[in-house]
Amino acid sequence: MTIELTMLAYSIALLFVLVLIQADAGTRAQGLMTMANARDDLKAPSVWQARTKRVVDNHREGLILFAPLVLIAAHLDISGATTVLGAQLFFYSRLAHAIVYLAGIPMIRPLIWLVGIIGTAMIFLAIFKIA
Repeated sequence: MTIELTMLAYSIALLFVLVLIQADAGTRAQGLMTMANARDDLKAPSVWQARTKRVVDNHREGLILFAPLVLIAAHLDISGATTVLGAQLFFYSRLAHAIVYLAGIPMIRPLIWLVGIIGTAMIFLAIFKIA
């Protein structure tokens, strides 16, 4: 498996972990029976529950851009220094982003997010032979 596909697999594993954290936060904030039912009348989320939802949503949005590009590159047999670095930047920045986001550390989160976008763009540019 290429490094790019490995980084994609790690990114999906990270999403899985984040979803589990979000599920735990929801259960703690709303109660097990509430979360096991239709959830039509949920009370306002706790700060932690809302934060876990935002980090999951944010990571999912990043994957929507990253995953197809990695798969396209793999299908076209495009792999090189640019795509490898781009995939590594994406995964490691997303890992750092999740940690910083969940910890509630302000200001640096957008910069870490930007690193992931740059990594994604690097793969895009390599596919179109711009980089």
